[in-house]
Amino acid sequence: MEYRMLGRTGVRVAPLGLGAWNLGEFTPEAESIRMIHKALDAGINLIDTADEYGHGESERIVGKAIGGPRRQRVILATKAHFPMSDDPNDQGNSRFHILNAIENSLRRLQTDWIDLYQMHRPVFDVPQDETLRALDDLVRQGKVRYIGSSTFPAWMVMEALALSGRYGLARYVTEQSPYNLLDRRIENELVPLALRYNVGLLPWSPLASGVLAGRYTHAGSAPENSRAARVGGYLADRVTERGIAAAGKVAALARQCGLTPSQLAILWVKDQPAVTAPILGPRKEAHLDDALPVMTMKLEPAVAAALDAIVPPGAAVADFHNTSGWMRAGAVSVESSF
Repeated sequence: MEYRMLGRTGVRVAPLGLGAWNLGEFTPEAESIRMIHKALDAGINLIDTADEYGHGESERIVGKAIGGPRRQRVILATKAHFPMSDDPNDQGNSRFHILNAIENSLRRLQTDWIDLYQMHRPVFDVPQDETLRALDDLVRQGKVRYIGSSTFPAWMVMEALALSGRYGLARYVTEQSPYNLLDRRIENELVPLALRYNVGLLPWSPLASGVLAGRYTHAGSAPENSRAARVGGYLADRVTERGIAAAGKVAALARQCGLTPSQLAILWVKDQPAVTAPILGPRKEAHLDDALPVMTMKLEPAVAAALDAIVPPGAAVADFHNTSGWMRAGAVSVESSF
């Protein structure tokens, strides 16, 4: 299996990462731990969580699952930004919040260090040099090894790189953005930036919240126990009729390739330029079992071209940036027969 560099670091990670949003909140603890162990046994070594997932429950379960000898071979990633209480300072990207949040994450994860500490969303009322100086202090203290961003606009990633270079601060080595066949807008600016400055992309929602797995028949009808059904709101808004129509074409192509729709969707993201590893978000073991074979697959150029014909490069038929806080354009950039 191919292991890839994590941005400009010397760290090698498997071509798929395990996301832990479901764990503890939608997936019971015992099954969550089995999935983590199964992923590690299959060669996945990047596990991504966040303090807000299950309000800390995901971090607790991940910490329990990777304790002991396993910890040394796990590239452990977590994130901070979202409110963790009603305290107005218990959120955001300020120095105050970051220094408090890291201690709480370390405690829940039962570890002395985080391999990749990420700002979960950007803020626009705190100068980035304050955020970067706080993160740099954590790196110097040994509590964090590398830093990254999540769902940042390309201009803010570039500003952060420039500030790190100017002041000699720790540098973002990764960006974790929404990226799937239904929303390809990061190809317009972020992907070229990542290629030029060697920022590793860790795409989230490669299955477009299950739409590309064929779990939806029409907008407004979410499968029972799906996150869209349980959470609604912004998740349900990502399920569009045009996205479902595109997913039907992807499924037909997948059958021709001898793959499941979800395998083809993940494979496409995995083999895009600048991508280090898509972050899987399995809710149950069967989802993980379906995805694991993709680690050793390669996307054929003819199949890639056929997928480009369904949703062209840089376009979107669903909006997966609807929690970014900065993306203004809706998913209206493709007019086609579906």
